[in-house]
Amino acid sequence: MDLPPVGLGTMAIENHETITTAIDLGYRHLDTAQIYDNEGVVGNAIAASGVDREVLTVATKVWADSLSTDDIVSTTETSMDQLGVDRVDLLYIHRPIDTYDPQETLAAFDRLYKSGTIGGVGLSNFTVDQLEVAQRELSAPIAAHQVEFHPFWWSADLLEHAQTSEYPLVAYSPLAGGTVQESETIVDIAAAHETTPEAVTLAWLLSKPTVVTIPKASTRQHLEANLQARAVTLTDDECRRIDEIDRTLELYPE
Repeated sequence: MDLPPVGLGTMAIENHETITTAIDLGYRHLDTAQIYDNEGVVGNAIAASGVDREVLTVATKVWADSLSTDDIVSTTETSMDQLGVDRVDLLYIHRPIDTYDPQETLAAFDRLYKSGTIGGVGLSNFTVDQLEVAQRELSAPIAAHQVEFHPFWWSADLLEHAQTSEYPLVAYSPLAGGTVQESETIVDIAAAHETTPEAVTLAWLLSKPTVVTIPKASTRQHLEANLQARAVTLTDDECRRIDEIDRTLELYPE
């Protein structure tokens, strides 16, 4: 799936005007999830924006307790009602745990894809082994794989798999809950570019082939800043320095 370099993560956003502002600024990839309990907020934002629905990529995720065939179908219908759409552009398996069964779950996603109910099958928080099982079971291609990915927690193996298989790796929590401001390495590089640690972090992510990202932002200023980070270009040495930061801070373990 062809995804914009910077989209909007909407977890914990409760005001649809924030998302409408993002759309007005040029965001075209909106990411939510059933467990966020804000699909209706995203739907209201889409309706209020006046932007042509066809230019938006609307993504949501089926939670781990709803991965049987019947639950996938019923919860997806509920998601579409909440979002106000007749198709989910990108539907993820949120985590391959609890009721996840590769054969049953992936077959149900395949049927939704073939029927046109969803535009792409997404996976989230999978291991390489789980991705390879999914590739064998799915008829549809993997449209995207979404994982926690920031300077303090990322997987070279998952990145390599995405690049080899040619699907986008969607980086969530890219700013590590704001802790990128505490990294001496990132702060030093930001000073050299006369920009912010957040902009440097997003530029580092986008320097990696196949990686796109969905930072959350709640103010117009931060929404604009995240888009402007696309203009920051880091040197190979600066990217290497960020690559070498210790990866010990996982914000969302299973």
